[in-house]
Amino acid sequence: MAFKRTAEAVWRGDLQGGKGALSTPQSGLFTDQNYSFKTRFGDEKGTNPEELLAAAHAGCFSMALSAVMTKAGSPPDTIQTRAEVTMEPGMDPGPTVTGVNLVVTGKAPGVDEATFQQYAEAAKAGCVISRALSVPVTLQASLQG
Repeated sequence: MAFKRTAEAVWRGDLQGGKGALSTPQSGLFTDQNYSFKTRFGDEKGTNPEELLAAAHAGCFSMALSAVMTKAGSPPDTIQTRAEVTMEPGMDPGPTVTGVNLVVTGKAPGVDEATFQQYAEAAKAGCVISRALSVPVTLQASLQG
């Protein structure tokens, strides 16, 4: 059975001077988290879509790697993943995410480096967020009068 996870964004104002608020009402993790042009392209405190994408990817990949290793009979003690999302500002039609670099370290008794690399590649291929980065995006838009 399919299920949905949601997040909400509200933006007020023009691109560079406006402000936004991100919320995750389903989980309640955060409400009205600040995001803006300056949190995205400057040093203002707050989050941005690319950071949240990186967090989602790091979390998903860590779980996928744990699943691969556990299925192979080598459950990990720990997996630590950093996802580095690269965004190029000067692209056409605008800023574009051009890649994600996953940096992972793990601790698993009895697993050698070559086997860990195989597990990591399998996890990258199976990670829901890795696969989501190439799926079609649908849109439903309406204008309020």
